[in-house]
Amino acid sequence: MQVRINRKACLALTLGLAASASFANLVKVAQVNPASAASGACGEWTGYRRFVERFVQADGRVIDYSTPTQQTTSEGQSYGLFFALVANDRATFDRLLAWTRTNLADNQFDAQNMRLPSWQWGRKPDGSFGVLDPNSASDSDLWIAYDLLQAGRLWKDPTYTQLGQALATQIARQEMTSLPGVGPMLLPGPQGFKVGGVTRLNPSYLPLPVLRALAHEQPNGPWAKLAESAYKLIKTTAPQGFSPDWAAWQNGQFVVDPKNGDTGSYDAIRVYLWAGLTSSADPLAKPWLAALGGMRTKVAQTGIPPEKVSSTSGTASGEGPLSYWGALAPYFKALGDERGLGLARTHLAALDANVPGREPVYYDRVLGLFGTGFIDGRYRFDEAGRLVPGWRNTCD
Repeated sequence: MQVRINRKACLALTLGLAASASFANLVKVAQVNPASAASGACGEWTGYRRFVERFVQADGRVIDYSTPTQQTTSEGQSYGLFFALVANDRATFDRLLAWTRTNLADNQFDAQNMRLPSWQWGRKPDGSFGVLDPNSASDSDLWIAYDLLQAGRLWKDPTYTQLGQALATQIARQEMTSLPGVGPMLLPGPQGFKVGGVTRLNPSYLPLPVLRALAHEQPNGPWAKLAESAYKLIKTTAPQGFSPDWAAWQNGQFVVDPKNGDTGSYDAIRVYLWAGLTSSADPLAKPWLAALGGMRTKVAQTGIPPEKVSSTSGTASGEGPLSYWGALAPYFKALGDERGLGLARTHLAALDANVPGREPVYYDRVLGLFGTGFIDGRYRFDEAGRLVPGWRNTCD
C-alpha cells in the first residue's frame, strides 16, 4: 500500500450509482443543468457554476486534469459536496455522493456499514481506471462527514445525518491517536503515519469550524478535545507565525517533520484559510489567528504571499499562485486587514476572466471558491461550526 504523504497540486469523473436501498432513497442522480446550479443563492454563483462545468463529470466525479493520472481525490469530492451545499444544489450533491460511495468506498457507505473512502482514484499503469491508493485521507473524511451532517440539518433529511454520524464514528476509531500531555490528535490517515516512534501530522487537516460542528453533533466524541490539541499543534509548529505543510511528534514534543522538513506551501496555505473562516465568537479564533501572524506581516511587506516559507526561520521564497489568495482572503477579512483583503480581491478577479489559451487550474478554483464565497457572504460558520449558507437568509 502506498502512503499518502503530500498533496501539492494533488487535489482534485466513470460510473458510480448507489446500490443499497437506504442510500437509494437520497440519491437522485438526475438530469441537471449545471447552469441552473446555485439557484437558491442570492444571485447566481458564477464561480461555482464554472467549477461544476469544468471539473465535475455528469456522474459526479471531480477530476483534476493537471495530473497525469487524471486523478480524483476524496478531498476533491469533499470540497465539491461542500460547495454544492453552499449553492443549495442538491442534485449535484447527490451525484457527488453517489460517485464517492461507489468508487471510493466500494459501495460500503451506509450507516450500518461505513468504510473510509480511498483517497486517490484515477488511471492505472495498464490504462484502466480505479483506486490508486486505498489509504484514506482524514481531512477529506472530516469534510465529508461535515457535509453530510450539515446537509441533513439544512435539507431536513435524516439519511444524510445518519451517514455523517457513521463516518464521524469511523474517523474517531481509525484515524485518531493520543499524544501524551496534548490529547487526542488526528492522524493524516489510518496507515503509515506512525513509524519508529515518529508520528507524522498535517496542520492543514484540522479546520476548527468542522471540529466544532462534530463536537456539537457528537458531544461524547473526541472532537472538542481535538480542537484544543489542534491549537497546540498550530501554535507550537509556527514559531515565526507560518505553518508548515507537515510536522511530527517525537519524544514527547512537536518537531520538524523528518520527511518534508519545515516548509510551508501548498498544504499549509489552508491553515490560514480555516483560521479565517472560524467564527469570531469561537474562543480559539483570536489566539489561532494570532499564532499565524507571519503571513500577514510578509504580505504587508512584499505585497505577495510567498510560495514557500520556512516555519522555523521565516525565510520565504517565490510567489504564491491564485489559490493562495483564495485561502488568504478570509484570513485578511478576519484580521480586519483591508489592504490585504483588497489585494486578495484584485487577484481573485482573475478567476472569472476568460483568457484564451489558459486552462483553469483546479487548486486555484477550489480555494478560490472557499475564499470568494466567504468574503462575498455566500456562507459563514457560526460559533458551533454549523454552516450558515446565504440561501437561508432573506435575499434583497
